[in-house]
Amino acid sequence: MTTKPTLEFFYDCSSPWTYFAFTRVIPIMEKLALPIRWRPILVGGVFNAVNKEVYQAREAMFSSSGSPRLNYYMKDLQDWAQLCGVRADMPKGHPIRSVKAMRGAFYAEEQGFMVPYSRAVFETYWESESPNIADDEVLSSICARVGLNVEGFFSAISNQRYKTLLRQNTDELIARGGYGSPTLFIDGDDMYFGNDRLELVEARLKRRVNGQ
Repeated sequence: MTTKPTLEFFYDCSSPWTYFAFTRVIPIMEKLALPIRWRPILVGGVFNAVNKEVYQAREAMFSSSGSPRLNYYMKDLQDWAQLCGVRADMPKGHPIRSVKAMRGAFYAEEQGFMVPYSRAVFETYWESESPNIADDEVLSSICARVGLNVEGFFSAISNQRYKTLLRQNTDELIARGGYGSPTLFIDGDDMYFGNDRLELVEARLKRRVNGQ
């Protein structure tokens, strides 16, 4: 009897490419009748540990207004957004601190709201007029939108247990060779990085489902 493959999805909602992957991986896994293990992380913690050069590259690109590279980056962003049927408006102050929102994902998971909560955080960050997911009022509106208890949410994200859960996931991703968001693992050790690797993920999962 063939064992069903597993998929882990390490993610931070402050990445547009992760937003695209989030919207695409759900129907892929539904079609394959396989679950997703959602693994919230703090991508800034990953960058600080193993990918500090991303800061310099991002600063160099965004400080060069009108450069061919930046122009293409923004075009690519909008092409992917259109393909995924979402918006991706670069919010003022990006990257906005996501630590409270990502701690909250663990509380949302416990309450059975992981996917709608994460979707709402993504949409708030990338599609709304109030993208500051570090702001308590914005987080309160996200909770109200998906049906999460606001008081319970804020109690959780200030609790050391939830801080530890986010740190543990972040440290685990680093230890397993990850260096950004989204990072996906099939069967624990087969790693894929980035939204543009989902075709490879799907192909590998199909082979595993077929016992190959």
